Parts: sequence; structure tokens; C-alpha cells
Amino acid sequence: MEKYRVLLYYKYVDIEDPEIFAKEHLAFCKDAGLKGRILVAKEGINGTVSGTVEATTKYMEMMHNDPRFADLVFKVDESDGHAFKKMHVRPRKELVTLRLDEEENVDPKELTGEFLSPKEWYEAMQRDDVVIFDTRNDYEYELGHFRGALNPDIDNFRDLPEWVQKNKHLIEGKKILMYCTGGIRCEKFTGWMIKQGFEDVAQLHGGIVTYGKDPEVQGELWDGQCYVFDERISVPINRKEHVVVGKDFFDGKPCERYVNCANPECNRQILCSEENEHKYMRGCSHECRVHPRNLYIKEHNLSQEEIQHRLDVIAKENQVAQEA
Repeated sequence: MEKYRVLLYYKYVDIEDPEIFAKEHLAFCKDAGLKGRILVAKEGINGTVSGTVEATTKYMEMMHNDPRFADLVFKVDESDGHAFKKMHVRPRKELVTLRLDEEENVDPKELTGEFLSPKEWYEAMQRDDVVIFDTRNDYEYELGHFRGALNPDIDNFRDLPEWVQKNKHLIEGKKILMYCTGGIRCEKFTGWMIKQGFEDVAQLHGGIVTYGKDPEVQGELWDGQCYVFDERISVPINRKEHVVVGKDFFDGKPCERYVNCANPECNRQILCSEENEHKYMRGCSHECRVHPRNLYIKEHNLSQEEIQHRLDVIAKENQVAQEA
């Protein structure tokens, strides 16, 4: 059986014409048989691609032969097949969307926080004078996070500056340890934090993925799984112990299985057991369950009688719970 790999990478570097770069890059990737999602902006590149060992090796060699990406670090995972269905290379205004005004905007090549190796991060986390700060979205945090990490509970990365302004009291006066999946969000946001007056700001070099692969720390003090933006959904990090922190959206039981709400107009990601997916027809609310475009109902060809039966069961259980 042919072996596959998944490459995760980013680099802040000047790219003169992102649209031309994206077009040429897409052609190369398709010709090599790669699939994935790559974003290109004037400030750099951010991507995840999957392919055979031969195809991914060809891609890494091509990138390293370009002087702009000669020192590009690839995080490599073995895989049974492609982690994506298609290949996309898209030009963007920003690699990570913050939508800052010109005065607030930060160039990570000029200003960023202190980089900590996995071993340094592991040791720093155990100090009393630090605050561990997760820069990711709420659904990423819910699936897994560093033990004791602060959760800003945001829907989008662009919401983080406003959260910091409102919650300075939680992080002022301490050494701030910031982390994200691969490092790209922190490399920009730590610079913004410094620009806002926070003096002692550090970031996990290479992000959560690198921390999990480090042979010395082996992902210790990480609980749960790490959310990734491909068909794998999650990857393990802690190789010493596995602590489930995710909770089923419906009953609160331990769960690490993500599904999207069956209402395409909602599409909310929720942690949900297979049993509850069927019970609640993959709808995160009553409105989503009875929505005329509910994809679960369509997929399973449910009759109106069956739909009503499941709704009656849910309603009866809710009534019992309220009366208890």
C-alpha cells in the first residue's frame, strides 16, 4: 500500500504578487498530485497539503530551492491517504485574519514574542508567575488544550484583540505564554501584544504539533486532542497519557467526535457521540432539527412519522429533566 504524508507549514516572508504566485503554485501542486489548502498573501504563505511520499518530497524540494523558503520548516505526519478532497491555493489579504487598522497592524518579521522550545515551554508552564493563553477558537480549545490554559472563548481569531482589551486584568503582570496549532497565529499576535504594552510575551515555537512530536517532552501536560483543519479533524499530542477533555454537546459525557450541525445554514461544529447524532438528527437545536434543509434527514431518508417520533422522545426527556 502506498504511503502518504501530510505537510503543515507557514512562513512570514515578502511575496510580491500573491495572485500570480497562487496561480503558479496551484499548477505545480496539481501536477504533483497533491491535495490541500494553501493561503498566500503579501506577508507570506500558510498551508497544509497531503500526498504520497514522492509527491510531498517533490513539493518540499521545490519550496526549499526557492531562496524565500530555503529555511521553511515542514511539520510532517504519516497518513493512510489524502487529508483533503481537493487542492486549493488562494490569495488573501492576510494569512491569519485580524483585520487590524494600519496603526495596530504588526509585521511578525519585525516584532514578535520570545520563542520557547518545547522543553522551555514545558518548564515555563509549571511556574507560578505565568498565564497560559490559548489563541485558538472555542471549538479548538474544547477538543484539547494545555492544562490550565486560559480560554478566550472566541468564535474567530479576529475577535481576540477585543477580548484582550476587555480582560487585561487576567494577564497583566505575568509572563504570558501563547500557543496555537502550528505557530502562525502566535507569531503575529504576540507582536500585537507587545505593541499593546505587554512586556513579557512568549510563544511555543512550532506550535502544538511540534510540541507533540518532541522526543523529550512527548506532549506532556496537553489534555485531549489537537484540532486540525483537514479531514482528520484531530491528531493526538500527549504520548505519555491521554486525558479526554471534550464533552458531548447534548449530554456532557466525555467525547472527542466532531460533527457539523445538519442545518447547512447553521453548520455549527459540535462534539457528539454517534448515538446522540442519530437521536438528535445531528441538529444542535430544535430549530435545526426541523429545518427544511436538514441534511441528516435527507441522508437517512427519514419519514415524517420517524422525525416526529424522535422529536417526541427528545421533548419528553426534556420535560422529565425540567421536573426533576
